[in-house]
Amino acid sequence: MMIVYLVTATLFINYIDRGNLGTVGPVIADALHLSASQIGILGSAFYFGYVPFMPATGWLAERYGARVVLAAGVTLWSLATLAMGFAGSFAALLALRILLGVGESVAFPCASKILASTVPVKRLGTANGIMSFGYLLGPAVGTFIGGMLMVAYGWRSTFWVLGTLSLLWLWPWLRTTGVDERRKVTGTTVSPPAFSEVLRQRGLWGASFGHFASNYVYYFILLWLPFYLVKSRGFSIESMTLIASSAYLVNAGSALAAGWATDRWIKAGHSTTVVYKSLMAVTHIVSFGCMFGMLLLPEKGCVAALFVFALVAGTSYPGIFAIPQILAGPQATGRWVGVQNAVANVAGFAAPATTGFLIDWTGRFDLAFVAAALVNILGLIGWVLMVPKIAPLRWQTAGT
Repeated sequence: MMIVYLVTATLFINYIDRGNLGTVGPVIADALHLSASQIGILGSAFYFGYVPFMPATGWLAERYGARVVLAAGVTLWSLATLAMGFAGSFAALLALRILLGVGESVAFPCASKILASTVPVKRLGTANGIMSFGYLLGPAVGTFIGGMLMVAYGWRSTFWVLGTLSLLWLWPWLRTTGVDERRKVTGTTVSPPAFSEVLRQRGLWGASFGHFASNYVYYFILLWLPFYLVKSRGFSIESMTLIASSAYLVNAGSALAAGWATDRWIKAGHSTTVVYKSLMAVTHIVSFGCMFGMLLLPEKGCVAALFVFALVAGTSYPGIFAIPQILAGPQATGRWVGVQNAVANVAGFAAPATTGFLIDWTGRFDLAFVAAALVNILGLIGWVLMVPKIAPLRWQTAGT
């Protein structure tokens, strides 16, 4: 399990570093005289580096090994985070956010490749629950630490401290031995299918659309929640930090519990397909209502809706990567998740920038919350209708 914990740690770091812009957003906007549209563009800029490189990093993980590719990516994104603390203009932040995205593009293809190749299928729910706990805990810890650093030492300290701490992960990772993620759990060498065969799978596109919907809502909350609570709801920076970090913590704890529970339900004889698809469907239905609740309810109701969303959404996160790991198997998980995560993270372009432009256009968050609610319909279509029976696919061809 040590490899699972180290993979979880890198995703924990990944989400701290990508999310710290949201934490410092209200302050950096004033310090550098940035508009809401510019903050939205900076949020989206990360994905200009992140999305295009993900299919390539999935291929690299299968060709050269996920271990070394993951280490290189962590180094790049940590240095980009550190450098953001020295940025003095919108242009500098824009370039560094793109570079951060390039580095972080390695994370999920490599992590999924490692888990699919080293963890038995019957334990993938738990492993992905632990992994989800890591990346969902990242915003909770990052928002809290970043907010406290910002209050005490200014916004630049958030990037300096978190970027430096991220580099420390390399020390235990590079000392890890005995993992060959290019083999099955049984030790039998496998040949990957042709990329064209992976792309022909209906399940790949269903999972991609479902993942996109989940990401749209999550990235909308991750980047704009601090801004919304401070600017629209009148919370102080300290109150915003406590509310947001607590919601992220609930989200992470829910994912950890759900990963454990799905394995137990499946072990008890329940259908893998029914278990995972039910969790996905309930999440999108509840998320639809919570977006309107956060917009329309008074202050306490808004916060309650946020926490309901955090609790229920967390139950779906283990399945986002367990489903492709089961369907694609060790042969194709790197490529599958590379494509799925690339499509899903188009939401990284859409959610931050669209929200920023809508705020500048209307002066309100109303249309942004409506968009975040409606995108859940796409999630239901993708996960429930397009993804087939959740069982290992039988690949017909092999190639590179």
